[in-house]
Amino acid sequence: METLYTLKQATRDFPRTYLRGIGQVFFQDNMWTGFLIFIGIFWGGYAEHQGVVAWGMVVGTFVSTLTGYLLQLPDKNGANGLWGFNGCLVGCAFPTFMGDTVWMWIALVLCSAFSTWVRTGLDNVMDKWNVSSLTFPFVLSTYFFLLASRLFAGMPPEFMSSPELPHGDSGILNTDFWNLVEYWLKGISQVFLINNWVTGICFIVALAVSNIRAAVWAMIGSALSLGTVILWKGPASDIASGLYGFSAVLTGIALGATFCNNSWRTVIWTIIGIIMTVFIQAAMNAFFAPFGLPTLTGPFCVATWLFLFPKLEMFQPTPTAPSSKSVKK
Repeated sequence: METLYTLKQATRDFPRTYLRGIGQVFFQDNMWTGFLIFIGIFWGGYAEHQGVVAWGMVVGTFVSTLTGYLLQLPDKNGANGLWGFNGCLVGCAFPTFMGDTVWMWIALVLCSAFSTWVRTGLDNVMDKWNVSSLTFPFVLSTYFFLLASRLFAGMPPEFMSSPELPHGDSGILNTDFWNLVEYWLKGISQVFLINNWVTGICFIVALAVSNIRAAVWAMIGSALSLGTVILWKGPASDIASGLYGFSAVLTGIALGATFCNNSWRTVIWTIIGIIMTVFIQAAMNAFFAPFGLPTLTGPFCVATWLFLFPKLEMFQPTPTAPSSKSVKK
């Protein structure tokens, strides 16, 4: 009877757990935030003729969440949506970078399940330093499959960059006001690999439903990263697509609204963290270019870890902010 009850409970709670898994990409334990993000991904995916990315998100989140149940991981993690967010990003990444084949979808399922397992292991290790794995399980798991795609014709790397030495972008960037607004919004939408400004608005609303501070820091993160990469004359095509914004957005939410208290020192430290994320991303872009690999959310992970490791007093969360142990991303 206990097994039957557990199954009934899992079935009852699954929709809420599933949607919270989507919201946890932005550190939000809120099913309505997850639902609005879900809508935004489908809107942007089909608007940009990449509906397959939205369906990848559906499958990836489902598999990674189901894996948490099958592994019988701590119920609290599942209730907070912490089983699903890495798989959600895996689901967005695979169709973005690889051809739409049966074998790609099978690999997506494997990687989504694997990301839940990897997250559990990495968090066990990183708890010693009182930090979490953030989205690094997604990054690490996806790298294995993207590199393998260079050799496996069953999941061709059709949309990955060609391996080459890094070089500057001589393109001309349109800096009219409305174009800048579009780039800014795309910096937020690209967290889920969606290149659509309407989706960016949807994500801001989704964050505001759960946490106004998170929404504000997402907007600040994208704006600061945009200004920084323009001032230092970064690649025009990447700027226009919001590709220097998404990691900075996550860094802003992590430092400014999740793993911290609310003080003026935190504001200054978070602004510096956002700006440093841009340089870390540029460095990682240059490093991975010869492999033809995207950085994914790796720059966010590196920047956030580097700013959390000092364990400054300002980063001791207030009672209203979840701790690094309760929000293990």
